[in-house]
Amino acid sequence: MCYHQPAKKPDKFWFFRFFLSKETLIAEQEFRVNEGIRVPEVRVIGATGENLGVLQIRQAIQNARELDLDLVEVSPNANPPVCRIMDFGKFLYEREKKDREAKRAQTKIEVKEIRLRPKTNEHHRGFKVDDARRWLLQGHKVRVTVKFRGREMDYPEIALEDLREIAQSLSDVGVIEQSPMFEGRTMLVVMGPAKVKVKKSEKGEDGETSAEPEEI
Repeated sequence: MCYHQPAKKPDKFWFFRFFLSKETLIAEQEFRVNEGIRVPEVRVIGATGENLGVLQIRQAIQNARELDLDLVEVSPNANPPVCRIMDFGKFLYEREKKDREAKRAQTKIEVKEIRLRPKTNEHHRGFKVDDARRWLLQGHKVRVTVKFRGREMDYPEIALEDLREIAQSLSDVGVIEQSPMFEGRTMLVVMGPAKVKVKKSEKGEDGETSAEPEEI
C-alpha cells in the first residue's frame, strides 16, 4: 500500500531567515553585541572612554540602550570580559571605510622585462631603455636580460658592459636591486624605482632629490 505524503509548503520568509542568520553569524565571528554577550557580568567602558566598572550584563545593556547605543564586547578573553558602549553600526562603517582606503593605498608592483642580445644595436636598445624608464617612473621593477647564443658565451664582458651602460642611463630614475648574474645562458640585472631622498635646509626649504646608483 502506498501512502501519499503531501508536499511541504514553500517558506515565504526564507530570504529573511537566511539574511538574519548570516548577519548573526558574521557578528558572532567578530564581535558579540548586546544580548549576544553570554556572560553574567562585564567590565564596561563608557561611550566617552570612562571606566564604569564591573556591571551585571543586563545593567550594562540597559545603560547602552538609554543612550541609544550598543554594548559591544571588545576583549572577550579578559576576566571579566571588557565591553564598550558605542554605535556599533557606525563602528562597522568606519572600519570598512579604513579597510577600503588601505587597499586603495596599496600599489601592485610588477616586474617588467626588456630582452637584449650582445649584438643589439644602439638604436634598438634605446627604445628598450625608454620602455624601462617609463616603467620605473610608474613604480615597477625592471629586469634587463641579455641572451647568449653559441660562442657568445665566451665574451660575457660584452653583456656586462651593456648592462653597465643601461644602469647608468637609468640611474636618475632607478637603482640596482639585483647585481648582474647568470641564469643559464642569460645575464640579467634587476632595477627598481629610485628611492628619493628629500634634503631640507635649516630654514625648512626643500632641497634637491637624489638617488645614488649601485656600482656594477
